[in-house]
Amino acid sequence: MCCAILGISAGWFYKWIKAPVTGQVARRRDLDAAVKAMFAGSDATYGSPRIHRDLLEAGWSIGENTVADSMRRQGLFGRKPKRSRGLTKQDRKAPKFPDLVKRDFSAPAPNVKWCGDITEIPTGQGKLYLATVIDLYSRRLLACPSSEHPDAPLCCDAIKIAAAVRGGRENIAGVIFHTDRGSTYTANDFRLLCKDKLKIRQSMGRVGSCFDNAAAESFFSTLENEVLSRHTFTTKAEARTIVLAWCHEFYNTRRRHSSAAMLPPAEFEKLITADQPAAA
Repeated sequence: MCCAILGISAGWFYKWIKAPVTGQVARRRDLDAAVKAMFAGSDATYGSPRIHRDLLEAGWSIGENTVADSMRRQGLFGRKPKRSRGLTKQDRKAPKFPDLVKRDFSAPAPNVKWCGDITEIPTGQGKLYLATVIDLYSRRLLACPSSEHPDAPLCCDAIKIAAAVRGGRENIAGVIFHTDRGSTYTANDFRLLCKDKLKIRQSMGRVGSCFDNAAAESFFSTLENEVLSRHTFTTKAEARTIVLAWCHEFYNTRRRHSSAAMLPPAEFEKLITADQPAAA
């Protein structure tokens, strides 16, 4: 009946069914299987550019558009970022810091420019707050402590952890730490910690401009779309477990970043460090 509707002969249809699989069809099937496996390995977050890079490292010789066609054919779509609301509350009486970054979110080496911010994580027990410190050289997340309050102690914990990860004050002295003008970052305790104890230079963007701290906002957008939007946390402990696992076990070590030559931040730093003695 279908053959009659389509205007083809039944004999041709059965000939097509019994025909051997061509190399092109076999390759397409293999490609679709590989793309699907790598998409699942990214926890259903990667789009075609990152999956394309995974395939190249796996030995495939293929173009990004072909990968995109395979994903479209299988109904696989990476998660798109969404804009999140900020928590910035400015203290107008606090000292002002200049913008030392000026929307240039690149760095020639580790520990030259850092950025950070705070975001909220909703749970069944109330909100949990996450503070970050990110190295703009590799986009590595150096610190991500959480607390029930978005205050200066939380930010102090974040910058202390970041300093410890980088080996202490002697390795980070002079690094620029760029944030918004929130009261948590202009608080006296935080300013003294940066200036006197760690020798960190504070930098701040303009009030109400998310673009002045776009790198930190980009991380939170990724966190929102790849983790928070896909979970409903019953407890704060559950939120901490899942979010921190994503940060340390996926974002830093497995997730490819476009600003790190499409490598995970930790791997990008290792490769550069390994190349330095040879260059010297």
